[in-house]
Amino acid sequence: MELAPPDPAKLLDAWMEWERGETPPGRVMSNLKTAGMRTLLETLAQREAAGT
Repeated sequence: MELAPPDPAKLLDAWMEWERGETPPGRVMSNLKTAGMRTLLETLAQREAAGT
């Protein structure tokens, strides 16, 4: 199964819903996972390690 690329807008929306207290933490984690948080963080960590 191939994952869709991360969607920064969906990630931010999920985060902001949590900050406003609109969504319980478990649902936020699910939404972050679905929107590609892991892939985004892995990509950023690789770039940081490569010095770019």
